[in-house]
Amino acid sequence: MKIAFDFSLIFNPLFAETVLFALLVGVLTCLCASVLGVNLVLKRYSMIGDGLSHVGFLALGISALLGIPDENTIYITFPVCIAAAFLLMWLSRNGKLKGDAATAIVSTGTVAVGYILFEFAEAGSGDVCSGLFGASVLTLQSSDMLQSVIMAVVVLAVYILLYKKIFAVTFDEGFARASGVNTNFYNMVVSLLTAVTVVVGMKLIGAIMISAVVVIPAVTAMRLYKNFKSVVIASAVISVGCFLVGFVFAFSFVITTNSGNAIQLPVGATIVCFNTLALVISSLAKSSKRCR
Repeated sequence: MKIAFDFSLIFNPLFAETVLFALLVGVLTCLCASVLGVNLVLKRYSMIGDGLSHVGFLALGISALLGIPDENTIYITFPVCIAAAFLLMWLSRNGKLKGDAATAIVSTGTVAVGYILFEFAEAGSGDVCSGLFGASVLTLQSSDMLQSVIMAVVVLAVYILLYKKIFAVTFDEGFARASGVNTNFYNMVVSLLTAVTVVVGMKLIGAIMISAVVVIPAVTAMRLYKNFKSVVIASAVISVGCFLVGFVFAFSFVITTNSGNAIQLPVGATIVCFNTLALVISSLAKSSKRCR
């Protein structure tokens, strides 16, 4: 077995446009996921992000069953994830099964149904794996990535526009409600923006992996900073940094087996591993400060 770094694929002119689009989609997705993740974690709604990512896999299963081409799956994943955002928020706030229990049921149930739909669609294991853990960057369609860029820009624009209201609802919902703020509306806005982010990052990072990109950078930033604005900025920087490092590492790290087969790391899983590593390092740094 031989391990080496090969950067030729990243700088190959044949794939230059695809790689640049993937980088742009990835950076925008990580920005959206990381800033929304701060609000979800602080309000203890992080499981909603996880639930939406699992629902995304169900939507891909529906698309496969209906025979919808990859470039058009967004027309299924988008409305399904938006509907799930309403359902999960309603269950968390008003349902008989509240919080983690409701979301866990939705998460496991949708993955199970999604897998059954993939089986009925006679999709191969590669289609299931790409749905769960992200497709190869080189197989992504430019039209897909263009749609993702537009949606990610809209998510960031809405978040920035409503930043003060979202901040108020996140930190003191009771006071915000007493001040006349429609807290239910802004909670739903955050859930809807999270649903759109899941749709944006699903193909590149994976339906299962995207939830980690929502939660881990936010938790990491909270170990380093206490101020809300600083946490949001740090979460964005950590998320984008881990994406770029993970993206380059996945593309360049090549394992050659004894039989001569070259194995490359999956992009989505590699990005999540670097996010996890950042969390571990920040936790150790915080623990070392306490010991001094």
